[in-house]
Amino acid sequence: MDEHLIEFSEALRTVAKALRRAAEGKASAQAEAAEWKRRYELERTRNIQMERKVSGNNNCEMVQHWWIRSSLDNAMDMLRIMLPCLFFWEVGKEQNKRIAEARMAEQFSAEKNGDIDCERVKNSDNQSMLQNESNEYSETGCMKHGIWSHEVLRDRESDSNSNADRNKIMRKASFKLSWWCNGENGDQHKHDIVSFERGNITTAERSSKQISLKWESDPQTVLILTKPNSVSVRILCVQMVRWLRERKKLNVYVEPRVKVELVAESSNFSYVQTWKDDSEISHLHMKVDLVITLGGDGTVLWAASMFKGPVPPIVPFSLDSEHFKDCLDSVLRGPISITLRHRLLCRVVRDAAKNEYETEEPFLVLNEVTIDRGISSYLTNLECYCDNSFVTCVQGDGLILSTTSGSTAYSLAAGGSMVHPQVPGILFTPICPHSLSFRPLILPEHVTVRIMVPFNSRSPAWASFDGKDRKLLAAGDALLCSMAPWPVPTACQVDSTNDFLRSIHDGLHWNLRKTQSFDGPRDRDL
Repeated sequence: MDEHLIEFSEALRTVAKALRRAAEGKASAQAEAAEWKRRYELERTRNIQMERKVSGNNNCEMVQHWWIRSSLDNAMDMLRIMLPCLFFWEVGKEQNKRIAEARMAEQFSAEKNGDIDCERVKNSDNQSMLQNESNEYSETGCMKHGIWSHEVLRDRESDSNSNADRNKIMRKASFKLSWWCNGENGDQHKHDIVSFERGNITTAERSSKQISLKWESDPQTVLILTKPNSVSVRILCVQMVRWLRERKKLNVYVEPRVKVELVAESSNFSYVQTWKDDSEISHLHMKVDLVITLGGDGTVLWAASMFKGPVPPIVPFSLDSEHFKDCLDSVLRGPISITLRHRLLCRVVRDAAKNEYETEEPFLVLNEVTIDRGISSYLTNLECYCDNSFVTCVQGDGLILSTTSGSTAYSLAAGGSMVHPQVPGILFTPICPHSLSFRPLILPEHVTVRIMVPFNSRSPAWASFDGKDRKLLAAGDALLCSMAPWPVPTACQVDSTNDFLRSIHDGLHWNLRKTQSFDGPRDRDL
């Protein structure tokens, strides 16, 4: 009986292995089918666009046919005019050739006799140039031994009256580089950040210098955003609103909640403006010149999330801002150093979507987007692509796609690197990967990262954007992340580098340790 039980258990194991392989093969086939479906839809979309272009060009083709038919007579007239011109041009070329041969013969004869009349040869050359005006770069002169040369390839900036025996300079070929994006519907934007001087590639100034903001006209309107449920912030807000209105004569916008608090405290704050519904928030960037935040980093995140497009300059104040008048006076007077904090544009593409441009409402994140396993006990299985190139398959608790401003937040806790916020890039940081060799990456700003939940994943994934707005990602769904064209400009206390180093020293106590004692044993002098 024991032997039969052993054989039966082995048979069951074999059947289980076969069933597991069949399930894996089915999941692989489903994933491959989904990929082919996606490619088919993309190709179908391209064909539809081409058909629309062709149908739109039919009218142009009809106009072209009409123009060709109606302009045949004009073409014949032009030929009648051009043929004599071509004939006389050929005759002129033959005459110039004869004159050049005669001149070379005279030069050779003069050199042989040891007496060269340079002025006569120059006059002959001037007559030749009058007859052939199309040669803009020809130059004649009396050389050291009477040998004439025509410098066709030379620098335009060289002096035409310089010495005749100077060296010939070959001018470098000019070229132009341009940034490109994937497809005409791509969300990448072109930026001229590289200059080209005489064929030499140099980086532009904006990538190597601090950024300064100078007001061309005085600011008129200020938006104040505050941290809720804070007594100290409420007191600071009252003082700041009164000072901005009475001393600086500025229009002040606040949130509806803050206006209710201000009016309840004093009816003199009736001049404070606010908005009635969320539809007016989308037009705030057209009214507001400056945004002031009273709180911490969370208030700055809230201020950035209010603007789905361009963002006015943001001046952040902490809770213990006692000298805000001097700071605001300096900001309003300008110029001020600012840090351009890049944001990520995130879009969710469902499996049922026909193409990658059929997405849900996009999200703009200032810190990071996190894809994790949620409440599931299984490992997250994520396929990662960078501009349609396969990167890796994440198996662990999840993945963080962070901006450089968010490199000191969740990404840092997961083992990512700290990056200066002025550096444009996307941080690719895994969360507790089940691998010993999975190191974080920093990708360039122009790429589009696609995170997809494969069909053989045991559980769905969850995406959160700056810690809010969690979205479920089922099998076949994808998340597209690219650099947004609208950065968040924040005012600096000194400059971007000084502020960044001070923040990691004071806030994170970076590389803080006790200094080694100087009175211990030392190396002997050699």
